[in-house]
Parts: sequence; structure tokens; C-alpha cells
Amino acid sequence: VQLQACGGGLVQAGDSLRLSCAASGRTFSSYTVGWFRQVPGKEREFVASISWGGGTLYYSDSVKGRFTISRDGAKKTVYLQMNNLKPEDTAVYYCAARLGDTGSNGDEYNYWGQGTLVTVSS
Repeated sequence: VQLQACGGGLVQAGDSLRLSCAASGRTFSSYTVGWFRQVPGKEREFVASISWGGGTLYYSDSVKGRFTISRDGAKKTVYLQMNNLKPEDTAVYYCAARLGDTGSNGDEYNYWGQGTLVTVSS
């Protein structure tokens, strides 16, 4: 199981970005995929998750209403649309996968992609 995250970049406050997480390997029909972020020196933070089959969505309060997680089963790709970005959204964003229901505990995710850096200037 491999996850490949991309789409980060440098934007200004109020701008939008879309991150992608492409999965390869075994089928993801039973996998939840989540996005997490981390600022150097700080703890990893849950952002959003989506159950691969049922489309159950879960967001952190800090991004609810601004970020949207979605998936394309045929492409085995999960997206994170980030609108109205704020400087405090600056972080390295990681996608991860786990079996079972959506959840915010990163320790329960078994597979991780490399990070993609999002920088939001004020």
C-alpha cells in the first residue's frame, strides 16, 4: 500500500488549494483515508477523513466549512479542497489510510504518504 500526496504550494491568505492523495497497491474498498498536518515542533493535527466506501466525512473544527474532503474511487484518489486559507493553515500535510471507520487518531492509521507543504502568507 502506497500513498502519494501532492498539491501543496505557496499561496496568500484567502486563496484555495487542492491536495491529492493517490493510492496504489491493494484495493481500498474498506479503507478510510485521512488528512493530517504538522508544523515543525508541534504535534500532528487531524484535518479530515473520509470512508472509502460509504463517504462518511469527518472534519476538525478548525477547518470545518472551509475544507472539503472527497474521493474518486475509480482513480483511487482522495482530495482535500482547501478554501479561504489562513496563515495558521501553514503546515506539512499528510494523507494516511486505515481499515474501518473514519477517525481522528493518527495512531490508528497504518499507511502514510509523504508530506506536501502548504504555506499561506498573510
